[in-house]
Amino acid sequence: MIGMKIYEYQAKEIFKQEGIAIPRSKMVKNATDARQAAEEIGAPVAVKSQVLVGGRGKAGGIKFANNPEEAYEAAQKLLKMDIKGEMVYKLLIEEKLAIESEYYISVALDRSARQALIMASTAGGVDIEEVALRNPEQIFKVHVDPRQEFLPFLARDIARKMGVEGPLIPALGAVIFKIYRIFQKYDANLVEINPLVATSDGLVAADAKLDVDDDSLYRQKKLIHLQEGPMDEFAYVELDGDIAVIGNGAGLTLSGMDMLQIYGGKPATFLDIGGGASQQNIARALNLVLSNPQVKVVFLNVLGGITRADDVAMGIIDVMSRAERMVPLVIRLTGTNEEEGQRILKKAGVSFETSMEAAAQKAVEILDGIESKN
Repeated sequence: MIGMKIYEYQAKEIFKQEGIAIPRSKMVKNATDARQAAEEIGAPVAVKSQVLVGGRGKAGGIKFANNPEEAYEAAQKLLKMDIKGEMVYKLLIEEKLAIESEYYISVALDRSARQALIMASTAGGVDIEEVALRNPEQIFKVHVDPRQEFLPFLARDIARKMGVEGPLIPALGAVIFKIYRIFQKYDANLVEINPLVATSDGLVAADAKLDVDDDSLYRQKKLIHLQEGPMDEFAYVELDGDIAVIGNGAGLTLSGMDMLQIYGGKPATFLDIGGGASQQNIARALNLVLSNPQVKVVFLNVLGGITRADDVAMGIIDVMSRAERMVPLVIRLTGTNEEEGQRILKKAGVSFETSMEAAAQKAVEILDGIESKN
């Protein structure tokens, strides 16, 4: 099941748009801005690394600060930290909530049942896997038939069965109803809040997770541009496959992903370098996907317009000459200055294709060969 993962700060913006309360917060990319964000929030804050892997808390990826200077120091420690193979380039500076109680709420696609599965628990704030193992009775589960409308009273019934009482029943039911609506609206594999925090002001999503089904990207293209990698000029999304896809333009990159899947491959990344990428940006893009340990093959799909094929070729040679991790690279290179670009690749002994179909098929064949040896 391939999914496009959304950063926490972006998922929270979506939650906010759908009527779910979130803490006051600001995304930053350096320690100075972290200090300023803490000043603006004007309260103790959580400094949270923004990564697309789980377990960041246990890995030390969340720190707390009582004042702006502590936020600055925490940001310095977190930025460029490696969390399970993913570098931290962005932080969420968020008000520290006064917690009265914590809950777990999620809606996930249960493929075996072909239905959405809602899970809810009063044991929020910890790994749901631990709760399932040690206290399974604390998790309430219910499947939702997609042929029937999920109504607010059904969400309130789930809240009652969780064991909450009084005003919390309609409040919790409203959140359950809203995250199910997000699940449907965004073609999600998973929508999760852990923890959903009860404060004196009401229920607040202290964390947010949104994983969107890749097969729905043609309907959810606006989400593609939510995802930026460490370089602002890139639209970057990490996926669950093993072939990195890089293209110059969102449409071309999506077409490359589709072509891979036709030949049985699974994309590991969506990385759009844009229409006028320089030699340096090509090198940055390649280094970015090569830093992902999940990537076994790279499919670079370039149709030169503003982007010049010779710049692409020089960027490729630059990375290959210095890369610490060697990964097979399949290149489709045509367009502006293509003869010069192809000449540069030939001189360096780097093969290329002029057909996207041939390049996608070759990438899958190379991956199959790697897997057959293991």
